[in-house]
Amino acid sequence: MCGAMYSEAFSRAAAKVSKFAAVTNSRYFDIHNTAFRSFRPAGEIRGRVLLAHEIAALLLDAGAPVPVTHNNFGEARTILETLLGLGFAVDVISRSRTRFRPRRRYDLLIAPRASLARIAATLNPDCIKVAHLDTAHWLFNNAAVFARERALLERRGIALESHKFVASNTAIEVADYATLLGNDFDYQTYAFAGKPVFQVPNPAAMLYPWNPDKDFAAARTRFLWIGSHGLVHKGLDLVLEAFARMPEYHLTVCGPIKAEPAFEAAFHRELYLTPNIETLGWVDISSPAFAALLQRTVALVYPSCAEACCGTVVNSMQAGLIPLVSAESGVDIDPDFGMILGETSVEAVEQAVRALAGRPPADLAAMARRAWTVARATYTRENYRAVFGAAIERIMHEREHPGPGIEGFVRMPGSHRRDIGRRRTLRVG
Repeated sequence: MCGAMYSEAFSRAAAKVSKFAAVTNSRYFDIHNTAFRSFRPAGEIRGRVLLAHEIAALLLDAGAPVPVTHNNFGEARTILETLLGLGFAVDVISRSRTRFRPRRRYDLLIAPRASLARIAATLNPDCIKVAHLDTAHWLFNNAAVFARERALLERRGIALESHKFVASNTAIEVADYATLLGNDFDYQTYAFAGKPVFQVPNPAAMLYPWNPDKDFAAARTRFLWIGSHGLVHKGLDLVLEAFARMPEYHLTVCGPIKAEPAFEAAFHRELYLTPNIETLGWVDISSPAFAALLQRTVALVYPSCAEACCGTVVNSMQAGLIPLVSAESGVDIDPDFGMILGETSVEAVEQAVRALAGRPPADLAAMARRAWTVARATYTRENYRAVFGAAIERIMHEREHPGPGIEGFVRMPGSHRRDIGRRRTLRVG
């Protein structure tokens, strides 16, 4: 959930790999640019896949627990397991690898937006190229970030570099197909390319049990913001300003605040001197302390300007929190378990918080239970395996049996489609 510790977890995994390499003289000594590992299915090999993803999770021992500091780790492990289960031999490299020269032919390339075009240029021409998209399109994302920073400047006279930019890339143009962690909002930022895009669920990093004894009458005034770097991008400024106006409601802030010292200085009063706002910084989402925090909290407030099936949102739903989020979070939210902000402003956040907290405790309990149920049915590694596997099977079937072809956005079974128009979807101001 809290991506702030992504780099730390990566470093720990890298240290383990490096230690292993020193003992065994293995070539896996640099997980960024030289780590390469091959996996074989249990039975006959159907084909060969080159997978570029979060390799730190794939170099750990098979029985080692998957880190919970970012959903990427569990997703990478699940993709590998799914491909092996479908009969593919899989070679894996780091998603951030900058040097790679293939030594064999591949049937499929599955790679993230940042590196797909670079890797694809080195492969056999008949290799099927699948872009794995985990953000809104880079142009939309970056324009949205600038719009948020400009709005902060106009609102408070503060100019901050609170960027979470996406590097320019041509992944969707080069790809034959794409898989997308996101919904119709995210797809519409890629629709211009005319490529078939398969929706896949973001598998939550943690699965929390439902607590039937949670006191929603006591929790209804307590809210949570949790996120990683890019604090303006993720709307923390809006949330802080809103709660500073509402002393009767409590906000807990979890994230890498000190990693953005200019933001911390600009919002020092809200973060540390406002009685109803508690700033914890980074938290371990698997800890008993965080579990206790969840039990006294009613909802997540997360008005991000651009995401793709935001991990913070799905992890919070897994924890039984009601999502109060922007449409740009990339998660489909129905009124029976959450709220979508009509606009992303201080006033909109304030109105939504007051409206949610004003509901009867029984209604809040029902909404939280529904959010948890949807998350358990949708945002899990088990469901990811089924949906991702079905997408690969359809891609391979189209290759082997050419016909009219797959077109447009292929939604996953059970997706909660929101009918949001193109104008609303692509708003960045």
